[in-house]
Amino acid sequence: MKTRNLSLLLDLYELTMANGFFRKQPQKIGYFDLYFRKIPDKGGLVVYAGLAQVIRYLDELHFSASDIEYLRELHIFDNAFLEYLRDFRFECDVWSVEEGTPVFPNEPLLTVKGPLVQVQLLETMLLNIVNHESLIATKARRICMVARNRPVMEFGSRRAQGADAATYGARAAVIGGCSGTANVLSAKLFGLKPLGTMAHSWIQSFPSEQAAFEAWMEVYPHNCLLLVDTYDVLKSGVPNAIRIFKKLKKMGINDHLGVRIDSGDITVLTQQTRKMLDDAGFKDATITVSNALDEEVIQNVLEEGAAIDSFGVGEKLITAASDPVLSGVYKLVATQEDNVVTPKIKLSNTVEKTTIPGFKRLYRLYDAEGKSHGDLLCLDSEKVEKSSEIYNSDPNKTQHVRQLQAWHLKPLQVQIFKKGTLLYHVPETMEIQAFSKKRIAELPMACLRLKNPDIYDVYWTSQLKTLRQKMIEEYTY
Repeated sequence: MKTRNLSLLLDLYELTMANGFFRKQPQKIGYFDLYFRKIPDKGGLVVYAGLAQVIRYLDELHFSASDIEYLRELHIFDNAFLEYLRDFRFECDVWSVEEGTPVFPNEPLLTVKGPLVQVQLLETMLLNIVNHESLIATKARRICMVARNRPVMEFGSRRAQGADAATYGARAAVIGGCSGTANVLSAKLFGLKPLGTMAHSWIQSFPSEQAAFEAWMEVYPHNCLLLVDTYDVLKSGVPNAIRIFKKLKKMGINDHLGVRIDSGDITVLTQQTRKMLDDAGFKDATITVSNALDEEVIQNVLEEGAAIDSFGVGEKLITAASDPVLSGVYKLVATQEDNVVTPKIKLSNTVEKTTIPGFKRLYRLYDAEGKSHGDLLCLDSEKVEKSSEIYNSDPNKTQHVRQLQAWHLKPLQVQIFKKGTLLYHVPETMEIQAFSKKRIAELPMACLRLKNPDIYDVYWTSQLKTLRQKMIEEYTY
């Protein structure tokens, strides 16, 4: 699948800085980390998503003749730089956490190493992809968690903020746990299950609700999921649906029977609907609900005893409505000249905006039973020993210093590109979903709560901690 040429989907300052790097520091290498600062919805984790789209973007990155002509007309770039872009070849190294991995603030999800003139150009698009898809995957994880193993269908395309948000958001929602999507394009592109029933317009277009159901039964006898809230769920919709189910039963068809409710008091309506279906002999007929659902609503109605078999979740999932921004950033952490790597830091009056310097590696710490007990960030140049002391990066934690003796380390980042050559095979979307569920199950249960989750431990080595503090003191006036 070819993508559109999105080489100019970047902020102007990426190009002006790249032009400056080309003139003033053409040989200097830069290391950039992509990470986020806080977890949306005060949650316990973020589900990392978007790597497949990042890879496709980087693998196809080029500047067309019309791109070069447009940039020339701006009269702000050197001719030599424009010629460089005309013959552009991606030459960077890229390391990434694998897609679907649960991740935490200030951890490098992506690390890019390459000529400064190139790595600077990537900022806008990498953040656009990762911030969006990780946000939606994270929201989906929260929604699917409270659904108690009931299928959650992604229904949000009509309320998404554009075609790309709908298509890639549906993919991210499946990575986060959704069983499928109503978005047929996304299903086609990413090997997902397309799901859906009917809209109220189908019912309204017929002389009666019963006639509409009859017609649907004739067209789709083996997929008879009927929308029952166009007029009155309990007095009209469900009784008419039961009449249809009885006709199908006489025809020897008992599979895929069900109703969908898209409005009203979900708890009361589903309880009464369940009783009516059971009393009529259709205990296997399913009840699906939709209508502006999110994790709070789903958790509440299930606690109230609502009789629901599956959920269709739209606008509040596809827009991550309760907290619609992931605070991802892309920061220079080191430069390299003549094989000498120099750590770089950005200071701020706030601790959360002060960067973590240096080219780093990220590990997850496991016990003998395969349960995760935290992550470890260290400099690429250092050797981590079993006897090493590690320091909790959260100053509010009571136990600040630990030893590595009880845990074994698993690297979280893998190399994706080497000097612009793709090394990594992208898994299918459903494989990523299964991988994500497995990795989330390894985390402490206290970190998985919907409300007031425990803060997952992220540790630094002594060498990294000392380097950061030294650089803070060096640049503090």
